[in-house]
Amino acid sequence: MKVAILSPIAWSTPPKKYGPWEQVASNIAEGLIEKGIDVTLFATGDSSTKGKLEYICEKPYAEDTELDPKVWECLHISNLTEQAHKFDIIHNNYDFLPLTYSNLIKTPIVTTIHGFSSPKIIPVYKKYNDTNHYVSISNSDRSPELDYIATVYNGIDVKYFTFNPHPKDYLLFFGRIHPEKGTYESIQIAKASGRKLIISGLIQDQAYFDAKVKPYINDKDIIFVGNSGPLQRDKLLGEAFALLHPISFEEPFGLSVAEAMLCGTPVIAFNRGSMPELIKTDETGFLVNTIEEASQAISKISSINRKNCRTWALSNFSKEKMIEGYLKVYSLILS
Repeated sequence: MKVAILSPIAWSTPPKKYGPWEQVASNIAEGLIEKGIDVTLFATGDSSTKGKLEYICEKPYAEDTELDPKVWECLHISNLTEQAHKFDIIHNNYDFLPLTYSNLIKTPIVTTIHGFSSPKIIPVYKKYNDTNHYVSISNSDRSPELDYIATVYNGIDVKYFTFNPHPKDYLLFFGRIHPEKGTYESIQIAKASGRKLIISGLIQDQAYFDAKVKPYINDKDIIFVGNSGPLQRDKLLGEAFALLHPISFEEPFGLSVAEAMLCGTPVIAFNRGSMPELIKTDETGFLVNTIEEASQAISKISSINRKNCRTWALSNFSKEKMIEGYLKVYSLILS
């Protein structure tokens, strides 16, 4: 079987720091290669893979302001579709735009829907509903207007996440700095509980950071360490007493939640989106609805066995588990 993996080109695949879709695309590609499958990764020129790498865009457009994202997206996607005949299956991790090419080629396309940026994009998915194969990354993120071939949870390369049975006493916010991810709420939870908070993430909303986050940073109890790469991420997640995830949107998955649990770190999350699917209540963390409930849950974190967090994450959110799911999807389509 020859598989083409289409990754976004905002960041390299895998990303050096931030880039969740690129990270998942990389994990899919490398996981398939480990199974002996012939994989070609379509990504940026500075990406890395043990398979074949195809690229048009040499550098990620998020790192090069001279690049027009729409222009290079079109060149990138057309580069794959013009070679579609070389592959048995195309695995699209690039949202709705590649669907508009799908009726022009014969190779079947699997599209992992990594979330809906807006309801306005659903008409594209609806148009190609009968001729494409959609995979959701959580049951909660399914649109009632679409048909799905499967739900496959995002899978993580566990070798990059070290189990730590002896954490420090700080709380951690790990994710993009944006109102919907709850950085400000994490600060309030930490202050209410009297614990230190470390904040790590890409500043996606500068005005929000300046108004709601920066005034609290003092390098004592509220510390901002910027956007972390893999080594720092492993250390921060593993040494945290708990990860705070007070989201204000219906999050499709939440990689940092699964990554924290792989390190043995429990998660306190607002009960929205996929969180009930990711967190095993009272065993790997707590689902709450308010800042007050979250601060109260911190006092119960010591009751959680960190080994349970690791075991749960390994059994549900590993790269191997994800690849098992996608191979079943490919088999269904090709048969």
